Amino acid sequence: MENLDNRINKIFTNIQFLSPWLIRFGLGIAFGIHGFSKFPLPPESLINYFGFSPFLASLVALAEFGSGLFLIIGGFIKGPIGNLITRASALTIVVVMTNAFIFAHRDWFITTKLFTSEQIFLFMIGLYFLIKGNR
Repeated sequence: MENLDNRINKIFTNIQFLSPWLIRFGLGIAFGIHGFSKFPLPPESLINYFGFSPFLASLVALAEFGSGLFLIIGGFIKGPIGNLITRASALTIVVVMTNAFIFAHRDWFITTKLFTSEQIFLFMIGLYFLIKGNR
């Protein structure tokens, strides 16, 4: 059994560098799509549903789209600048998702609906990159 474990570890050791990239691309693309789906600006759905001003509704859409895009870009930039871009993008994602829970899904708190939705994973992966940055 140990021999099989060693073989499996050898296989995955060569590709483990892909793990954070899969998470980064998944979150970046998902969040970018969430933001892009609110275009053209200002997003009437946010204005009508939440009563946001056109400026605030546009800011939310741009923040979602931009944070997804810059989360991916930040991974390609080495050093403190890439780390800062990653963490700023992740912070934006965490703030947007926290507000989504408070305003759009307040009835979800500590229910199975929260833990079976994609929103909790967007929030948690955002926290991961906020804490970890590019390291």
